[in-house]
Amino acid sequence: MTTQISISRQDMLDCHSRIEPHVYRTPVMTSRQLNEYTGAELFFKCENFQRTGSFKMRGATNAVLSIPQSDRNRGVVAHSSGNFAQAVALAAQIVGVEAWIVMPANAPLAKVDAVKSYGGNIIMCEPTAEARELEAARVVSEKGANFLHPSNDLNVIMGQGTAGMELLQQRPGLDVLVTPVGGGGLVAGCALAAHYFGGECQTVGGEPMAADDAWRSLQSGKIEFNETTNTIADGLRTFLGDNNFPIIQEHVERIIRVDEDEIINAMRWIWERMKIICEPSCAVPLAAILREKEHFAGKQVGLVLSGGNVDLDNLPFG
Repeated sequence: MTTQISISRQDMLDCHSRIEPHVYRTPVMTSRQLNEYTGAELFFKCENFQRTGSFKMRGATNAVLSIPQSDRNRGVVAHSSGNFAQAVALAAQIVGVEAWIVMPANAPLAKVDAVKSYGGNIIMCEPTAEARELEAARVVSEKGANFLHPSNDLNVIMGQGTAGMELLQQRPGLDVLVTPVGGGGLVAGCALAAHYFGGECQTVGGEPMAADDAWRSLQSGKIEFNETTNTIADGLRTFLGDNNFPIIQEHVERIIRVDEDEIINAMRWIWERMKIICEPSCAVPLAAILREKEHFAGKQVGLVLSGGNVDLDNLPFG
């Protein structure tokens, strides 16, 4: 399927210039032990060191800065389980506008506390996609605020893709770029980055089997949904959108599904071997590589470590 891409190479470059003063150029790390174990050269783009602790700061910042000045003072509203919530709250604080954040009742406490620390107004809702959207729509109607979708907004997709852009600049010649797949904003943005700036670099997604709507969507050719999302990767419990799905269809080579034990094992590898904190969603790309080592052996592989906002009182390993 061929689609008309509405995000150009120049759009991506302009986006990176726009957000650069407000986000960190995060480091790229390697692990000799993981390279030996997988037979590949792995390069980890550490967005867990990003402001607010995740890549979401990129998309939120671009989205807020892209709102016309005349509309920006009405504030912003978003729904998120945590990382986008924090990012929108801080981006709004940077430009001096109010932010209303709709969060599910089962959102990690550490992420709720962080949103509060950035000045966000939190509105709790039932932990379903429908409840999130209804509550956000109510706030938009009552407050007149600008709604920012966490993964389907084109400005958000562009912003998330700058993580892939930087990784390709920092480690030229990558064969594969691997990201987690939740709502689809990161994998779509990084797929465009690989398309425009990566030469022959392919994009692969990693997704929990317990929330494999993106994998099923690629099989069926239409956006699929999950009846349950019983995965430890709380940031990946959402579904694709009509803006990012066509990009994923055209530019993502494949999606690899992983089970819960594989996610926990990959998370433990990163904590123990690399000595850095990552949350479960962040470990999914490594879990995908460990599951299908033969697919990546002999290749230079970039991974986006998406975030490090973990609840230390509820770690999946002792």
